[in-house]
Amino acid sequence: MNPSGPSRPAAGFFSARRKLILVWVVTALVLLGLVTVAVVRTGPAAGTDFLAGPQNQRQEHAAAPAPQTPSPEALAAQAAVALDADIQRILTENSGYRIGVVLADTRGGERRSYGDGSEFVAASTAKIITAAAYYHLVETGEKSLDVPLGSYDAAFQLKAMVNASSNDAWLLLMQDIGYPRLIDYAASIRISYDPEQNLLTPAEMAELLKQLSTGKLLNAEHTQELLGYMQQTNNERLIPAAVGPDITVQHKYGELGGYVHDAAVLTSGERSYALAIYTWGEDGESEERLNMIHELAGVVTKAMLE
Repeated sequence: MNPSGPSRPAAGFFSARRKLILVWVVTALVLLGLVTVAVVRTGPAAGTDFLAGPQNQRQEHAAAPAPQTPSPEALAAQAAVALDADIQRILTENSGYRIGVVLADTRGGERRSYGDGSEFVAASTAKIITAAAYYHLVETGEKSLDVPLGSYDAAFQLKAMVNASSNDAWLLLMQDIGYPRLIDYAASIRISYDPEQNLLTPAEMAELLKQLSTGKLLNAEHTQELLGYMQQTNNERLIPAAVGPDITVQHKYGELGGYVHDAAVLTSGERSYALAIYTWGEDGESEERLNMIHELAGVVTKAMLE
């Protein structure tokens, strides 16, 4: 019997055990670190949505760029297609009339033609050829605006012929020019015109207005004066009645028997178009005819100028 009680383990034993435990802990920590590095290296690449939750995906979807606005060229092309369809519809709905419509951008480009493109009796729309021819002779020194012509001078007769559509003034001016010279002047601006027959196509009338409005026929002073006579005329019931106040209308109408025409330069800002509408029917300037001309002018201005 040992009076001192059970013997205690030696101190060295506990020290060795603690060292062993410490080695195990360190080893476990090293292994855990290696596993963590491996997981990180083999995880999804940065910038992918592999770990993105539904909320993140919704946010990315909401941040997608908005559709681009169509370019002015694309919008113009769409408007032209719609205009073609509208004019064809109007012509079909008014098939009892003979109708020719031509639209020309004064800045250039191809003319747009609809309906009957052959010759019409031009009625008073042809007075613009006479006016341009007379101004041309004034510019070459062969004529004068101050010379007496009838009961007034040539300047008065020019304004009366265009602004009030006076046939007496038209006859006086044509006689003063001479029919052969008037024919030659028309040919010089690429228009086939005989004043005794008074025939024009809608395309010729639109071309005449295009050249006039862009200063290709007359000097700046005479161009401005003639176009001024074509505003606020004695008959504003045709094209002018169909367009808004923000559009400038310089026009010459013509009515003779069953022929009812109007040809105008339509301007809004930097945009300008020559529009010729020639019509023939048995009803003269009827309400139905006016409505048809208004509708044609309306779809043109909506598509091209508004």
